[in-house]
Amino acid sequence: MSKPLEGIKIIDFTHVQAGPACTQLLAWFGADVIKVERPGAGDVTRSQLRDIPGVDALYFTMLNSNKRSLTLDTKTPEGKEILTKLIKESDVLVENFGPGALDRMGFTWEHIKELNPGMIVASVKGFSDGHHYEDLKVYENVAQCAGGAASTTGFDDGPPTVSAAALGDSNTGMHLAIGILTALRARDTTGKGQKVAVSMQDSVLNLCRVKLRDQQRLDRVGYLEEYPQYPHGKFSDVVPRGGNAGGGGQPGWVLKCKGWETDPNAYIYFTIQGHAWAPICKAIGKEEWIDDPAYMTAIARQDKIFDIFGTIEEWLKDKTKFEAVDILRKYDIPCSPVLSMKEIAADPSLRASGTIAEVEHKERGTYLTVGSPIKFSDMKVEIKGSPLLGEHTDEVLEGLGYSTREIAALHEKRVV
Repeated sequence: MSKPLEGIKIIDFTHVQAGPACTQLLAWFGADVIKVERPGAGDVTRSQLRDIPGVDALYFTMLNSNKRSLTLDTKTPEGKEILTKLIKESDVLVENFGPGALDRMGFTWEHIKELNPGMIVASVKGFSDGHHYEDLKVYENVAQCAGGAASTTGFDDGPPTVSAAALGDSNTGMHLAIGILTALRARDTTGKGQKVAVSMQDSVLNLCRVKLRDQQRLDRVGYLEEYPQYPHGKFSDVVPRGGNAGGGGQPGWVLKCKGWETDPNAYIYFTIQGHAWAPICKAIGKEEWIDDPAYMTAIARQDKIFDIFGTIEEWLKDKTKFEAVDILRKYDIPCSPVLSMKEIAADPSLRASGTIAEVEHKERGTYLTVGSPIKFSDMKVEIKGSPLLGEHTDEVLEGLGYSTREIAALHEKRVV
């Protein structure tokens, strides 16, 4: 079966996580992604946090599946010539270099347009062009702090906290993929390429829109009724850290289940929605609360919300998190077990859906990786192992018209 992005060729000059997450997604959907790497070294994540000496690290393999690897020294005249040929026949160039790196390489936007008027150049940045921090180097946790996530995460009596979810890196890559696909669609109409850029700060902020909402509400009324600080605590003039409170106005919290004393993840997340109040009361054996004026409305419950959570925890103490959720789901109560990475890795449902996949690697053997979170009715996304460094160099050069003798000479000169 052909894939939607077949025929799209992408030059992947990205490294680490944000850019590779973007290009990997496009490769899953059929694009020919050629990862350009330094000869003898490659993407730094090939050697970071290794679990097997001398073998590509999981950090690399889980971000670069379905790609081809081309080693290329773009500082040499021969390397520039190869890149020029690639640009002429490609659709997209994706990069996350420092500011001005492509220009210094000799491939300004103006020159790229001359070579290929339909080329789309997509860039990952720390901050948007013109931002007063645009020259600042940005990593995952820097982006979470700059985008407002850290200041609103954690508990009110503790410091700002970053999330384990890659809000700065992989999230930025997903936004960039959307931008690339949009630019490709525009090119179908106009025939013209364009530059696409996504900053890590902007991407984090885009996921923190409810906190920006809350800042405006706080400025207007001085409190936020869905936060645990209300009504007994005090608010300052900035959105506070809300612990495990729900961000959508539905009171929620992480509650202990049987075994919490020894299992750090023996918890469930429990949400109290207005329409689910009667089922909640029935599930935990407190049916007298259903029509009690002190409990029957969300406003009435707010000043007693943690007493209510305490009652639910009492009901949970002889139930595992899985037993509890199996009961609560029958009442249509929004909840979930707190799943560890070990539990997720073994989850048969996630494996069956392709959300987690086992793939083969030429050196490390089988490894576990994420699959496509996007599901299609007419396409099965196949996840392949990541490429070895320079594995497809000769193949790519042959596709550009280089002879066997010319390729051997390029290897001899260490251009590739």
